[in-house]
Parts: sequence; structure tokens; C-alpha cells
Amino acid sequence: MLRIKVIGPGCPRCKELEQMCFNVCAENEIDADIQKMTDINEIASMGIMATPALIINDKLYLKGKLPTKSTLLHWIKDNITEKV
Repeated sequence: MLRIKVIGPGCPRCKELEQMCFNVCAENEIDADIQKMTDINEIASMGIMATPALIINDKLYLKGKLPTKSTLLHWIKDNITEKV
């Protein structure tokens, strides 16, 4: 299953990124585990100093800005692995 982590303390842009992830997955019928990480100490320990940040399947894709919807969909589709 696709694993998506939205990282940020809960600012409006962080919430917008989280909602965008849910919307893109729902609109494209993509099964994903979307989690929100808000603990500042945990975020800092990962070396992330700008939020929102986005991790898909343990790879950092974004920090400090919002992606376009089409870019987000592209990243998500690139990380979908087919079950054998």
C-alpha cells in the first residue's frame, strides 16, 4: 500500500496539503495510508526545517511549499507498486 506522510505543525498550508492528498487519492481511486506528522521535535529530527513537507513511501518529495495537483498525482502514481 502507498504510504504518504504530510509533515507540518498544523498551519493552513499543511492542512491544505493533507486535504489535497486525500482528494487526489479519492478522485483517482488510489488506496493510500495518509498520515499527518505534527510533532515539532520529530520533524526537526528528520532534518525538515520548512513545512509543509511530503514523504511518499519513505522518500522526501517536498518541503516548504505546496505542489500543484497534477504534480502530486504524478508523484503518487510513480510510487504505486503493483501487487504480484
